[in-house]
Amino acid sequence: MFIGFIGIFIFSLTLPATKVAMLDLNPYFVAYGRALIAGLAAVAYLIVSKAGWVETKYIPQLLVVATGVVFGFPLLVNLAMQNGSSAHGSIILGLLPLATAILGAIRHHEKPSIGFWISAVIGSTLVVIFSFITGGGKVAHDDWLLFGACLFASIGYSEGADLSRVMNPKVVISWVLVLSLPINCILSYLTLDVDFLQLSLKSSIAFLYLAFFSMYIGFFFWYEGLKVGGIARVSQVQLIQPFITMIAASFLLGDELTVLNLVFATLVVLTVMIGKKMLIVKSN
Repeated sequence: MFIGFIGIFIFSLTLPATKVAMLDLNPYFVAYGRALIAGLAAVAYLIVSKAGWVETKYIPQLLVVATGVVFGFPLLVNLAMQNGSSAHGSIILGLLPLATAILGAIRHHEKPSIGFWISAVIGSTLVVIFSFITGGGKVAHDDWLLFGACLFASIGYSEGADLSRVMNPKVVISWVLVLSLPINCILSYLTLDVDFLQLSLKSSIAFLYLAFFSMYIGFFFWYEGLKVGGIARVSQVQLIQPFITMIAASFLLGDELTVLNLVFATLVVLTVMIGKKMLIVKSN
């Protein structure tokens, strides 16, 4: 759970960093450019670590992970962040734990107990309620983009965690990025519309954070946590992510922290603690 939390803490800064990066860059280049830089870092890691070539039988699954966490999730999140706030967006992404747990149960034969499902549903329901309260009871276009991002991310998380059972988690995300590198090279070139020399220091730092941490290093910890603790259980740590994001947004973007935020944060953390205690078994 703690290893997974480190990954989630890194991911929690993704939305605020995205908003900052898009002060000077378009959402498409932020999505593809960060994956390009992360891919180059992954090439360096694989060479230095002498990881060797990936087995051909794992390539299809690695491409599924790439579809989820390299292409689908970043692009949809960036489009949603054009007009939406990172604080509100973080709450919609709070549905990720339930989506990941469901995929873990169906795709990878995990069998959470009824108590686990109850705690997971309660936690996710709290997130949705919070979203409707802060959004005036409406589901906006940006929210639908974030719902789609949740689906892509949960696919990438569960498939990546499955691969991490047979491969080093660092090698998994590295090959995911390397395999998608040719596409990201082309798309980054086509979507670049600004001189990097004109980027502000703030936007540059945010973009580099997205590339090295959100797109790469965060997965070292996240996949390791899912591998060790199980997809369904450790995925519940994600329920804390929206509230860490809110705190980060208050510092980086000046978003207001309210009593309502703190109340829901406390309730959600309690559901994570309860879910952690519930039995989860792996079927054959």
